[in-house]
Amino acid sequence: METQFTPISSLVGGALIGASAVLFMATHGRIAGISGIVSRLLPPSIDRSAWPQGLVFVVGLLLAAPLAHLVSGQAPAQVVSTNLPLLAIAGLLVGFGSVLGNGCTSGHGVCGISRLSGRSIVATITFMGTAFVSVFILRHDFGG
Repeated sequence: METQFTPISSLVGGALIGASAVLFMATHGRIAGISGIVSRLLPPSIDRSAWPQGLVFVVGLLLAAPLAHLVSGQAPAQVVSTNLPLLAIAGLLVGFGSVLGNGCTSGHGVCGISRLSGRSIVATITFMGTAFVSVFILRHDFGG
């Protein structure tokens, strides 16, 4: 499996993610962590006051790929494994990690590190290290 190197689009995407995190914090006083936003939309933790901006945030995430397709004329490249047990285990591990780490990659990696949160720095080092090992194993043992 080969990965494309796209420094310009990666830089632009990262800048947009950072700008949206700053804008969300400035306008709503909340961290733009996706797991936290989604958890406030679903039982048992529904937060009626956070529902409108949370819903807009999630809809924006879902519309990003179609909007990119509309603007550029080509669909964003998506590669998803066809190994369903592997996908199920990965999804469960991501969910478990978000609960255990009290946040997700966007909350800790983008918002937490920018606020110099020690907990977020440790969480980001942990999930990035785990990601490096996972990619290495998948590319060398299971063929991704």
